[in-house]
Amino acid sequence: MWFIRVSSTSITAPGRTVKKQQPKQQYLAAIDLGSNSFHMVIARVEDGHIHILDNLKEMVRLGAGLNKDGELSEESRKRALSCLERFSERVTDFPQENVVAVGTNTLRLAKNSRPFLRNARKTLGHKISVIGGKEEARLVYLGVSHSLVEEDAKRFVMDIGGGSTELIIGQNFEPQHLRSLEMGCVSMSRQFFRDGNLEKKNWKKAVITAHLKLRPVRRYFQKADWNSATGASGTIKAVGRVVNKLGLEPYSITLESLYAIRDIMIRAGHLDKLDLPGLKSDREPVFAGGLAVLIATFEALKIQNMQVSEGALREGLLYEHLGRIQSEDTRLKTVSSVQQRFQISQKHARRVSKKAHQLLTACEKTWGLRLEDAELLHWASSLHEIGLAVSLSGYQKHGAYLLENADLPGFSLWEQARMSFLVRCHRKKISKKLFTTLSEHYQQTALKLVILLRLAVLLHRSRKEETAIIEDITATENSLSLHFAKNELIKHPLQLASLEQETKFLQNVDFDLIFS
Repeated sequence: MWFIRVSSTSITAPGRTVKKQQPKQQYLAAIDLGSNSFHMVIARVEDGHIHILDNLKEMVRLGAGLNKDGELSEESRKRALSCLERFSERVTDFPQENVVAVGTNTLRLAKNSRPFLRNARKTLGHKISVIGGKEEARLVYLGVSHSLVEEDAKRFVMDIGGGSTELIIGQNFEPQHLRSLEMGCVSMSRQFFRDGNLEKKNWKKAVITAHLKLRPVRRYFQKADWNSATGASGTIKAVGRVVNKLGLEPYSITLESLYAIRDIMIRAGHLDKLDLPGLKSDREPVFAGGLAVLIATFEALKIQNMQVSEGALREGLLYEHLGRIQSEDTRLKTVSSVQQRFQISQKHARRVSKKAHQLLTACEKTWGLRLEDAELLHWASSLHEIGLAVSLSGYQKHGAYLLENADLPGFSLWEQARMSFLVRCHRKKISKKLFTTLSEHYQQTALKLVILLRLAVLLHRSRKEETAIIEDITATENSLSLHFAKNELIKHPLQLASLEQETKFLQNVDFDLIFS
């Protein structure tokens, strides 16, 4: 088995992390930058099991900071960065690979999320990724399913966040149907219960709006034949506490108990006059919006009762990360599934990936490439022909669109966007303008990865295992020299012609390709 090394981690040709001897005990941190609150859990991993050691939570209300132009306000950014500064103290000594942090709905929507994330990463001291709605739903299910007793029957799982609501049907640890809807406790409270007004007409409008959001998915979830319903995260846990404190239900949430809480809030008329046992003061401003979503979901999906789970997105992140450590990376399954779905030749993809990593091995130190760059190059190599499912003409453009917009379990939006960029640039002319869409600090790294992918593809243009033998590869900051064995290029005239053309293409981006 051949492999390359980037930093201290080995990557095999098919992109799998080579199993290293893991210490019996290590620590992981998962951070959820939600629209309402930021959460961080610290866990110890011992003999493959996760033990939660610490749980930090702050009401940041990032979603409430979105202005009418769809930008995060200065005040909300300051609150968020201040929270992350406190979180950073807890994980300052953690290795980079042991901390996973994700942003959700608000950071998906905010037009100025990119500069905020740069500051956030610097403040936290660790990478922060933004994940899509379905990926959020998948991770929520993973966290919930690990907190429940295993059962063979299908289960329905729901999570009401600050800006979105996730609905999932799954079995054991595998989600089967995922939906993320644009409604959450923060957004609904801002829209219908502004200034703390709890009048009956506001409840009616809120519940009707939630029903309209649920309408496209209602029929499927009604007929999916699930056996139990479980709710996760802030709103549902808060509702569960109130239901229990009021003595409405001993162990679960029912529609009647939701109506009872709503009626109490209507009688209060305003948040200032509300006194609900079990409801924490920091949850009060967004409780009504979340309760309206929960009532509509119970009504639309005909839910009889719902239990409350302690597991949620952050626990899902821990189990996902543990899977990667143990070489059970969801992304590997996703890539294989996409290859089958779009009839991508796995044999040819492996050829290109192997060649790309051979080239990367020679360049990684000079170009300062990291593990995440090696992984990204593998994913792009594996899926570079996805656009052929649409059309041969301009298939790199079709492929880029598919990769950026598809639901790819295990991948963050950041990973999808960068993989899409590599596929977009892997053939034909390269335009400098394309690189201006990337953050300035990443443009040079992206160019290097594009060059490696382009060379790997053209060297296997004949779609054969055999390729011209390269004896030496030398890299400088703006050049790459390939020295082939004697007469190799004469034996492979197609590769010679492709290299000559590629030399001209790369000159357009101020890069020198030299071969002999």
